[in-house]
Amino acid sequence: MNLSIIIVNYNVKYFLEQCLHSVMKAAVGISHEILVVDNASTDGSRDLLEKEFPEIIFTWNKNNPGFAKANNQALMKASGEYILFLNPDTILPEDCFQKCLHYFSVHPEAGALGVCMLDGSGNFLKESKRGFPAPLTAFYKLTGLATLFPASPIFSRYHMGHLDPEQNHETDVLAGAFMMVRKKVLEITGGFDESFFMYGEDIDLSYRIQQAGFKNIYFAECPILHFKGESTRKGTLNYVRMFYGAMAIFTRKHYGGMSAGLFSFCIHLAIWTRAFLSAAGYFTRYILKGIKGRLPTRSNDQPALLIAGSFLEIQRVENILQKSGGILTTPHRFITAIKDEPDINQSAALMEQLRKLSATEIIFCENGFQFREIINYCRLLPGNLQIRISAHKSHSIVGSNTCIAAGDST
Repeated sequence: MNLSIIIVNYNVKYFLEQCLHSVMKAAVGISHEILVVDNASTDGSRDLLEKEFPEIIFTWNKNNPGFAKANNQALMKASGEYILFLNPDTILPEDCFQKCLHYFSVHPEAGALGVCMLDGSGNFLKESKRGFPAPLTAFYKLTGLATLFPASPIFSRYHMGHLDPEQNHETDVLAGAFMMVRKKVLEITGGFDESFFMYGEDIDLSYRIQQAGFKNIYFAECPILHFKGESTRKGTLNYVRMFYGAMAIFTRKHYGGMSAGLFSFCIHLAIWTRAFLSAAGYFTRYILKGIKGRLPTRSNDQPALLIAGSFLEIQRVENILQKSGGILTTPHRFITAIKDEPDINQSAALMEQLRKLSATEIIFCENGFQFREIINYCRLLPGNLQIRISAHKSHSIVGSNTCIAAGDST
């Protein structure tokens, strides 16, 4: 077995559905197994996924033991030479596994590998490559100094802002959203530390991989989409507290002593700073909202939806939208943007359709585009455009801002 793919699911069945379609495309020609651990989801994940993907090894937990423990459950069953820990809200290009495994084959010093991650709008996600959270590094991040000086090797050390995201690099920390590790390395280091509730478990494992004498590699050659969770917003105090808790565990475990005390002081100072900035931001948004509410609006604005795919795929997506129960209330139009066989003029035709319609939203049908092409379009299309994806024969549409249910899945 070359590759074992481990995914933990919790109430994101439609994101996972799209993810699994992309994973299976990427795994063609590779000896593999896919292990999904469900942490007691209540969204009907089992009813949809078990029927749709009979070849996948599912574990259905009766309670939610946490992300780290669920990954370790699957790791105990995995038999691949390489282990991929993958988040369910990801979309992979078709050549992803081949490229990653080839890199391992020619770089024996590489113990683990992470990839370039993009959000649903095609923006680079800085957590694709990170430094270890020393006290001042975490303080610079949480106070916003890292954002003010994004390319500084000092202030932006946490996100390695001085390293070109378009180039491969050795890095400290890999994201648990996509973390491919040699099985023999995990036999030395062990899996995830189950004392981490949320955040930090990938930092801890990355640290132990380095301590075992292996390199963590940021691999820029096969970008993936990572829609990311909506439950903990990055700018909120809740996020800051959870991040602090994880970093505090890491610091006590690996640094200890004076470093732990300094870390605690810096983080508490950062929390108060973030609280002040959040309050100021809320007040500003409140004022601007009041001003906007008094401005006249244009009654002839007609937001348009473009569905890019073959005729049959457009019909399938239209049925999903109709079953979703009135989620889309604005007028929309359905346009066949490509032929059944894409040609070299596909990109120009798509951009022209977007311009003519003044479209605010686009849905890509995977039967008309490869996942790799969709990911590339996410990087090229305007940033204010809502981009969504629907895999061939799937029952859902997903995007960075929403997950549209199909109603009764069949």
